[in-house]
Amino acid sequence: MMSAISRNIIRAALSARSSVSLRYNSTSAATQAVHQNSITHPDPTESSASAQHLRDFEPYVLTTYARPGLVLTSGKGAYLHDLEGRSYLDFNSGIAVNGLGNGDEELADILKQQALQIIHTSNLYYNEWTGQLCKLIVEQTHASGAFQAAKKVFLANSGSEANEAAIKFARKYGKSVKGGGDHKYEIVSFKNSFHGRTLGSLSATPNEKYQKPFQPLVPGFKVATYNDIESVYATVNENTCAVIIEPIQGEGGVYTATEEFIVALRKKCNEVGALLIFDEIQSGVGRSGNLWAHAAFPQEAQPDILTMAKALGNGIPIGAAMVTQEVAEIIKPGDHGTTFGGNPLASRAAHHVFGKIANQEFLNRVKQKAEIFRAGLETLKEKYPSVVIEVRGTGLIWGLQLSFDPSKVVDAARLRGLLVITAGHNTVRIVPPLVITEDEISEGLSILDNAIASTL
Repeated sequence: MMSAISRNIIRAALSARSSVSLRYNSTSAATQAVHQNSITHPDPTESSASAQHLRDFEPYVLTTYARPGLVLTSGKGAYLHDLEGRSYLDFNSGIAVNGLGNGDEELADILKQQALQIIHTSNLYYNEWTGQLCKLIVEQTHASGAFQAAKKVFLANSGSEANEAAIKFARKYGKSVKGGGDHKYEIVSFKNSFHGRTLGSLSATPNEKYQKPFQPLVPGFKVATYNDIESVYATVNENTCAVIIEPIQGEGGVYTATEEFIVALRKKCNEVGALLIFDEIQSGVGRSGNLWAHAAFPQEAQPDILTMAKALGNGIPIGAAMVTQEVAEIIKPGDHGTTFGGNPLASRAAHHVFGKIANQEFLNRVKQKAEIFRAGLETLKEKYPSVVIEVRGTGLIWGLQLSFDPSKVVDAARLRGLLVITAGHNTVRIVPPLVITEDEISEGLSILDNAIASTL
């Protein structure tokens, strides 16, 4: 039976959905025509302060990203400001990192307090905050109804490092458990997945664009097809020590694993004695509207290892791998390590961020905002049927599948004051701060509408 709380959430979401639709559709054709042709945030000119900044420092910066010429200097909430004094509505949030938005004053105060006390100790000694953060993550995960077997947490510095830890733990597990041995080292990942850029995590990321320049990669990785049960049966076997999967593929184009597929995958892992690793680096920590995206799956489809990063520190570098007792028991001192991981500064920051996002009222608001996005994006699909092929997503992670290269829309949106990014094949990815307001969502959708129109 639906609870009163659930009914209230749905009513609020539907009310907000109607409200945003009215605001969104009330823009006159004349006004839209002006916006379509009006570039309010032109890229900096050669004589601008931004261009001068790039000329001064780019010669010393190794180029690993192609990026526009704006230089970001500050931000507040869902907005970012550049060196030219212009404001941008941020539907990117540092690639799903800044869940609490920009310029969070509570976090800033905490960082100042901790920086004046102690920033780094190394893991040769205990500190006050590593244990508190690990305890909070495990307890809040249990309270959320997700990953009930979670017992221990390893803290690292990034998502790639969290996945590296998971890969190493899985390989030792495969060699250590009954029925295992030197043959049980293979790891299965999925097409269109993204698990990181370090050599181990890159080996689990089957994208030729990322892998080819660095081959040969780490041996023992196999690839199955997402949401294809027969592919899993053909790939996972007695040599498999682990399967790593994103419950929601973010970089791959915002695709969600089906319940049927995940249940079958969990069953197959059990049959061959393989660990199931959920990579929730992008989809976790409230992004889906639940604390963890896999909370949408049945209890019998929970992981053995859960990796996280991105939103965990709201911009402070931190990652983590949460494991069952069975996995924890095979890891001994010296098996793995990190110089900076779990340092007092990052741990205290993450303790604040995770505690705030794990609050059920906070997550309920994310779900309400999700319905506003769903309504607005579906409206764009109806308005531009030859351009917008599909709307995919949940919570505050959305993909707008286009019929052409989305870089034109991304550029057009930026030139009108909205920051969005791409994903997968011809997909515009939308991952705003979790604290974004309804009015800001409406404003961003209107700019996105105009950006799409300007490319036609």
